[in-house]
Amino acid sequence: MTLERDLYGPDHEAFRETVRTFLAKEVVPHHERWEKDGVVDREVWRSAGRQGLLGMAVAEEYGGGGTGDFRYSAVLIEEFARAGASGLALSLHNDIVGPYLTRLATGEQKRRWLPGFTSGDLVTAIAMTEPGAGSDLQGIRATATDQGDHYLLNGAKTFISNGILADLVVVVARTTPEGGSGGQSLLVVERGMAGFERGRNLDKIGQKAQDTAELFFNDVRVPKQNLLGEENQAFAYLMGNLAQERLAIAVGAAAAAEETLAVTTRYVKEREAFGRPLAKLQHIRFEIAEMATETAVTRTFLDRCVAEHSQGRLDAVHASMAKWWATELQKRLVDRCLQLHGGYGYMSEYRVAKAFVDSRIQTIYGGTTEIMKEIIGRSLLA
Repeated sequence: MTLERDLYGPDHEAFRETVRTFLAKEVVPHHERWEKDGVVDREVWRSAGRQGLLGMAVAEEYGGGGTGDFRYSAVLIEEFARAGASGLALSLHNDIVGPYLTRLATGEQKRRWLPGFTSGDLVTAIAMTEPGAGSDLQGIRATATDQGDHYLLNGAKTFISNGILADLVVVVARTTPEGGSGGQSLLVVERGMAGFERGRNLDKIGQKAQDTAELFFNDVRVPKQNLLGEENQAFAYLMGNLAQERLAIAVGAAAAAEETLAVTTRYVKEREAFGRPLAKLQHIRFEIAEMATETAVTRTFLDRCVAEHSQGRLDAVHASMAKWWATELQKRLVDRCLQLHGGYGYMSEYRVAKAFVDSRIQTIYGGTTEIMKEIIGRSLLA
């Protein structure tokens, strides 16, 4: 028994059915192969575009959904998490890269990029993290030197999701010698630009179907027409968009935790030990009761955050609360659920094993738990 949610309306639920159908036909049957390949099929991006799953917030004139209602993104994130479909990074494309293009791009840039963004012909990525700068965005060392009609981009990025497939990469680089919060800009690097090279597809412990790469920029001539927003304003843009990124991660974490708990609840009802189902043991019942309560409380808070964000009212502090709480819950819960599966939980063929390795990155990317707590604590104790 679960509390009835009032976050979504009939249109959102109709969209949910579209997402479920897409997952059942286009994603789930292929995901095991993608895990082995380390990357999804390129065509699945175009299939997502045909189903209206890309660019829901993009204006209709560019092929998008024309709605700024984040609840559609939340539905997509929830269903992908419940399906364990960690390979196809639609949320990265829609909810992290998308806002930079819709809010900062000029009319010419929108005409050039957004139709492909919504059709799936252009896969996107954002390149912030560097080998020597993870959560410290002010420590970015990649440089973009003004050469008149273009920038000369040099540097390296790592842990870049969609890095292998990406056609457009939004790169954060220093456009002043000192860099930092007042000296960084966003440049859009396109596939095929001379000097833009991809390194290896990184071998991760989880989310193996999601291509994650090193990117290298060696004297890449980036036209001034590919500057996104104003020069030296990247840090402000990044801070403005991080709340949505963190909320998106939190939504996926909560949905994944709920699904893992549901799988485990079914397992303990069916699995017998000492001549009776595990569910008959008081310890097991207490474990399930605790996790069910934790997920219910988390869901209530997150639904409120999603509603607030859809109205443009969610602040960075509450987004940080949502991100650290939901991802730490997911990490803790999948570990407990694996324990309840016993030895079978350690077998890759069991859903809980994949949930275990896929969940570990959640408390790291998008800002670590420690960074989230720092943001919250600073706001309370300033």
